[in-house]
Amino acid sequence: MRILAMVAMVLALVSCTNQKSPTGRGQMLMYSQAEMRELGAQSFAQIKQQEKASTDRAINAYVRCVADAVTDPALLATIDPTQQETWEVVVFESDQVNAFALPGGHIGVYTGLLNVAKTPDQLATVLGHEVAHVLADHGNEQVSRAQMTNAGLEIVQIALGASGTENQDLIMAGLGLGAQVGIALPFGRQQESEADVVGLELMAKAGFDPAASVELWRNMARASGGAPPELLSTHPSHGTRIEDLQNLQSKAGQWYQQARAEGRAPGCRVPR
Repeated sequence: MRILAMVAMVLALVSCTNQKSPTGRGQMLMYSQAEMRELGAQSFAQIKQQEKASTDRAINAYVRCVADAVTDPALLATIDPTQQETWEVVVFESDQVNAFALPGGHIGVYTGLLNVAKTPDQLATVLGHEVAHVLADHGNEQVSRAQMTNAGLEIVQIALGASGTENQDLIMAGLGLGAQVGIALPFGRQQESEADVVGLELMAKAGFDPAASVELWRNMARASGGAPPELLSTHPSHGTRIEDLQNLQSKAGQWYQQARAEGRAPGCRVPR
């Protein structure tokens, strides 16, 4: 009966697959936009309690300038017409080379990132990428996939117990690793690559030079030193990422030239 109940739950979860990402990829989304906004707001509130916000006015103004350009409502509507957020941007005083965006319109940038994303165009590459994760509902995908993976593993655990199989803990550990490498991590790389594509479109349409994206990831490669093997990473390798971005430059360059012709020149200046 427990196995039947779990199977019924998995079938119910599978019935939630009826969504397309901005690149046309099929998605499984179990949560509503309202639920994801609430999760994003809760997560951001917790991060703000844990991290120290920068009080440097020049740095805050600079990051806000780039973020405002990338999150312009008219621009975001070209990717996702449902996005009508007023984006909150917080700069955190930290050596972390990182930034993030959360559902509901929240962006966090760590000051350490500014040592690697050295120009407005490079910072726009990162922020466009992070905002693209939100537009493409990647957070929703992640929690939905986690629900499916956990439910599937629980079914196997119940079945092993019912059959009296020996070494159940070892088998479950193997299944857990298999689920991680075979499902979660490749899926994460797919999301990262998709965010690169959509993020490049965002930054170029906002008037930032897409050629800077290649240099940004070269900077990242130098800053990260020895990165983990691509097979066991949620991100594409730096070399793969750079090659993919180079292949997108022709189309992105057209968006950039059109943006400049229409007078979109954000004019953000790096603080001295």
